[in-house]
Amino acid sequence: MLWLSIALLTFVTLQRLAELVYSRRNTAALLARGAREYAREHYPFMVAMHAAWLLGLWFLAIGRPVDPAWFVLFMMLQGLRLWVLATLRERWTTRIITLPGVAPVTKGPYRFLSHPNYAVVVGEIAVLPLAFGLPLYAAIFSLLNGIILAIRIRAENAGLKQSRA
Repeated sequence: MLWLSIALLTFVTLQRLAELVYSRRNTAALLARGAREYAREHYPFMVAMHAAWLLGLWFLAIGRPVDPAWFVLFMMLQGLRLWVLATLRERWTTRIITLPGVAPVTKGPYRFLSHPNYAVVVGEIAVLPLAFGLPLYAAIFSLLNGIILAIRIRAENAGLKQSRA
């Protein structure tokens, strides 16, 4: 079981690092096109929370058995994550970036939810620890993530509204 927990955590870690690279590239390109960033002040807290979540899993989950049902649910969330990334393409970032005068994306998963990427993250924050049998860990980080997302979604909605004006 040690190899499976290491493989899963390695996958998530590499995925997150690749997303940070992709986000930086997209952010730079968007800003070069005249985009604006909103609500920078909460971003370091969000990054710290996600890093603590992942780092804590590296300490607590290594060698623990992986529950197959939670693992399948986590992998389904990865499919939804890819759908979001494929839909937003060069507009996907980890920051709140808007292009003035450009309408928000309304295709793909955005037909069903205003913030599908956050729905995926909510699921991941809970489901991955549950796959390792860590329900208290899942609850603590779900609460922290909920606090950050309440701030972030409000800020993102305000930024989107302002960019349309």
